[in-house]
Amino acid sequence: MAALARHRFLLVLAAAPALAALAQLLPDTGIGLAIRLTAAAACVLVVPGALIQRALGWPESAGVAAAGVLAWSLVAVFAALAVTFTFGASLTLALGLLAVTLLAALVPGRVAAGDARAALLVGAAGVVFAVVVWYAHRGDVSGDGLFHLARARKLAELDSLSVGAVSEFRDGGPHPGYAFPLWHGVLAMVARVGGVDPALVVQHLAAVLTPPALVVGYGAGAALFRSWGGGVAVAIAQAAQLGFARAGTGSFAFLALPASVGRVLLAPALLALVFAATRRGAPRTLYASVAAAGLALAVVHPTYVLFVGLVLAGYLAVRPRRRLAVALAAVAVPAGLFLLWLLPVVRDTIPHLPSAAERAGDFARYAAQLDGDPDSFRLAPRTISRGGAAAVAALLVVPLAAFARRRVAAFVLGGSLAVLVVLLVPALFTQLADVVSLSQGRRLAQFLPLPFALAAAALLAGQLRLAGVAIGLALGIGLQLAYPGSFNYGGGDGPAYPVWIALIGGGLALLLLWRRPTVRAEPAWGVAVIAAFALPVAVAGLGDVQTDAPPDRYGLTPGLVAELRRLPEGDIVFAPLEASYRVAAYAPLYVAAAPPAHVARTTANRPYERRVDVVRFFDRAGVTDSERRAILDRYGADWLLVDRTRRYPESFVTGLGVAYEDGRYALYRVSAS
Repeated sequence: MAALARHRFLLVLAAAPALAALAQLLPDTGIGLAIRLTAAAACVLVVPGALIQRALGWPESAGVAAAGVLAWSLVAVFAALAVTFTFGASLTLALGLLAVTLLAALVPGRVAAGDARAALLVGAAGVVFAVVVWYAHRGDVSGDGLFHLARARKLAELDSLSVGAVSEFRDGGPHPGYAFPLWHGVLAMVARVGGVDPALVVQHLAAVLTPPALVVGYGAGAALFRSWGGGVAVAIAQAAQLGFARAGTGSFAFLALPASVGRVLLAPALLALVFAATRRGAPRTLYASVAAAGLALAVVHPTYVLFVGLVLAGYLAVRPRRRLAVALAAVAVPAGLFLLWLLPVVRDTIPHLPSAAERAGDFARYAAQLDGDPDSFRLAPRTISRGGAAAVAALLVVPLAAFARRRVAAFVLGGSLAVLVVLLVPALFTQLADVVSLSQGRRLAQFLPLPFALAAAALLAGQLRLAGVAIGLALGIGLQLAYPGSFNYGGGDGPAYPVWIALIGGGLALLLLWRRPTVRAEPAWGVAVIAAFALPVAVAGLGDVQTDAPPDRYGLTPGLVAELRRLPEGDIVFAPLEASYRVAAYAPLYVAAAPPAHVARTTANRPYERRVDVVRFFDRAGVTDSERRAILDRYGADWLLVDRTRRYPESFVTGLGVAYEDGRYALYRVSAS
């Protein structure tokens, strides 16, 4: 029987590369594209980690096993990319090294049957939600997606790779948040294995990752609550808060990008593994998986591992246990080593420990989300609670966690209070913003353990059975009507009182932990309660799903894109800011400048100085041709791209050879001066 189980496991894993190969016969549109991306993502994010996890031994929970598979797959990709960068090779070497994991030793394992059925149910629901995500994200790549697409494309198409080669500028430096492009490497590998353009991966991989995200959320809940009901409740709460509340799909629509995948997929995976490893009698090999998950999150989005660490530190402070301390150390050591490697890049970043003038500028940019002045400020309570009905409800029920099982109460109360104190005490939040930047510091609010608070309250309300379900539905309807959410970039207008209830009430509730007035939870009825609460949130959100995206007014024409892809890889194109941003995304080329909002503020990148040079070249009167030539020489430009619908130096370009032109764009070869 063991041999049969082993062969079945091999056959299941072999199905992913076999399907990826067969999918090459399908079109890269519609269902054909979905199959290509799914098979390719399985080859990159499932097969390597499954082999490693099986060698270490399967966790009992299917959701925790999924978290471990993801973490180890990312570590395998990290190692393959590190070797590739060391030797300056192409992505082909990284893919070959990843395939070597197929030689890993295999050990039989199994998961609990009841838990596996619940995880399968969550995954099936995730597939339905994934269809919505697919059709809600049909527009061209835009915004931050172009930034990440540019890096993924270079990894997929350049012949000689290095950490610095993926930058938008040949003479620039690495971005402190993505100095080691692990997630961009995943995107590039999926594109290569699936035989599709990286732009299609950035557009649609989010749908493929939606079911795993919910399964991993289930795993975190099942491990903390130690019941399938807790896992399902957390997955539903996660979908309501992070998905339905914002135009139906929310953060799930952006799972192809590092920030969203770090928050929605990797952070819950890390929590699931920590909860499983700290369970009495758990195998010690789980600590290795915890370390792998911590390293993966640190590399994909460095600040997020600090935020999860703060939540876990609050948990440890309320519930000091040796196994939890060991798990936190397992996160801290590999993540700390990576952050130590990253430190020179961080020190080169202008927002790091900003001057008074720089801090004032950052404060003005986010003033609508803050209380205070540039010298001392905090995140405004109205910003913390602006996430809609699910966020408001979760904050309101944080104190009720004291009546849950001791470990659940310790995590919800300890984690929530640790985050809220840092966010709301100006001396602490100002210091945090100085260290990680204000842009990143304000994201700490997104790591409040709100899905766990909602799940705990729902399981407690399950004691009331039908009455609890009715209360959940009424609360969902009422809060959805009162607080539909505010997701504009500028600020938030959520209610302040739930934040203070969570902080003050949560602090008082800690006193109850020592009395342990635990109320027995009802898993099945608890799931019914959270489902009833989420129903009006889902109906309202899914009713706002938009399937038609406005056209990109700065989009490159198809003919121009085709011409750019014929240019020698690594050439430098000098173009207007918006066009430059798209050139780097759609061809393996470098540019001279990009919109400063999408460029790391490092001394090598100089985003604002670059913008000044581009504006002078294209828009400023009184600039001589010799000065324009000097600007091109300064950036080593090989090509000049002009947008004929905007101002450009017509007299200057007449002396250049035209390589391509259409009704809007013209591409000129820049000869050496």
